[in-house]
Amino acid sequence: MEAKAYVEALITKSRAAQREFESFNQEQVDAIVKEIGKVVYDNAIELARMAVEETGMGVFEDKVRKNQGKAKTIWNSLKNKKTVGIINKDENKGIVEVAKPMGVVASVTPTTNPIVTPMCNAMFALKGRNSIIIAPHPRAKGCSSYTVKLINKALKKCNAPENLIQIIEEPSIELTSELMKMADVVVATGGMGMVKSAYSSGKPAYGVGAGNVQCIIDRDVDLKEVVPKIITGRTFDNGIICSGEQTVIAHEDDYYKVIEEFKKNGAYYIENPKEKEALRKTLFINGTINKDVVGQSTQKIAKLAGIQIPEDTKVILVKADGIGEEDVLCKEKMCPVMTTFMYNDFAEAVNIAQTNLDIEGKGHSASIHSSNIRNIEYAGVMLTVSRLVVNQPSSTSAGGSFHNGFEPTTTLGCGSWGNNSISENFNYKHMMNISRIGHYMKDVKVPNDEEIWA
Repeated sequence: MEAKAYVEALITKSRAAQREFESFNQEQVDAIVKEIGKVVYDNAIELARMAVEETGMGVFEDKVRKNQGKAKTIWNSLKNKKTVGIINKDENKGIVEVAKPMGVVASVTPTTNPIVTPMCNAMFALKGRNSIIIAPHPRAKGCSSYTVKLINKALKKCNAPENLIQIIEEPSIELTSELMKMADVVVATGGMGMVKSAYSSGKPAYGVGAGNVQCIIDRDVDLKEVVPKIITGRTFDNGIICSGEQTVIAHEDDYYKVIEEFKKNGAYYIENPKEKEALRKTLFINGTINKDVVGQSTQKIAKLAGIQIPEDTKVILVKADGIGEEDVLCKEKMCPVMTTFMYNDFAEAVNIAQTNLDIEGKGHSASIHSSNIRNIEYAGVMLTVSRLVVNQPSSTSAGGSFHNGFEPTTTLGCGSWGNNSISENFNYKHMMNISRIGHYMKDVKVPNDEEIWA
């Protein structure tokens, strides 16, 4: 069957399921959405093992934690939220808001998050009474398809319409392109090429931008507390999370104290020009990340670079030879490697971070460890990022957690800086149309011209 006919068949079934689902009440919808998260939570170990085996990337134990953690935080953020019928009445403005579905959602998912991204997007889509068709990455089609199979088996017990969640079992660029053209809305989480395709599909689209999280260490912090957090963020799932810390930007007077603390916590530090160049050539090929290092261990990366490192090395630190365009190591590295920098004053620290973001990662996220509110807010004002993560491991916090107010998600919008339509964490609110009923407010005091222009 040709691509267009194959996708048309999926769309037809999806529309029929969505029309039926649209009549479900809030309690029925929530029971189905909860079941999606519960399936991934209950099968976290099996799904993590499958993901590591199929993709060859990441860390099994971290994927288990990711499967369980995202399932919990996302469902916790969704329960008790109204998405059916009248969801809000503003008596002061005379506005009544009515939630309505968008229709068929096309979800393009990455090889780096082949379990939780399909889960997350399905939960958001169905919370809005939409149906969803998932286009997985070809290198993760097995584990993504199995996840959908497990979910659909569980949804039968909830009397969910058949074909509410579908997946392209043998994905290709052609099939994904056809899906994006035929669906009502597109959610693209993956490489920039696919995100650009989503925005060119002619349909409303939500995408992500490249990450390159700059991490600033202020002067007033306890390094014994801060450094393990940064290492946790950088090493989680072997560094494939787009919100993972990429740099260490430390004050020149504290720089080597910071490096020593990293070494105590399992870091290997590189200043040697020969080792530095070997690592540079291993990580990047013609300025582009080498796919063979993505989600790999420090040992494998060191071996590829011909560098001897201790067996228990958690992360590799390498001192940059400049900022921004001056050194390719300032770009995103989707593996447990971090680039280090010295700053003279806080304004310079922010400038280093911004210069690095200007070459990659603009609009995504940055991280700071500080107790100085003025410095934190200065960074928040000056940096072109959609989220500044404060005193937390960025990779496990920027996408929402129980300890911050970011919306739990797997899709992090990067605003116009990252060529995205939103500069916040993608969530269920983006999967609804809202009709607004506007009442005439006869008792409102209308200001006169002098009051308006005063």
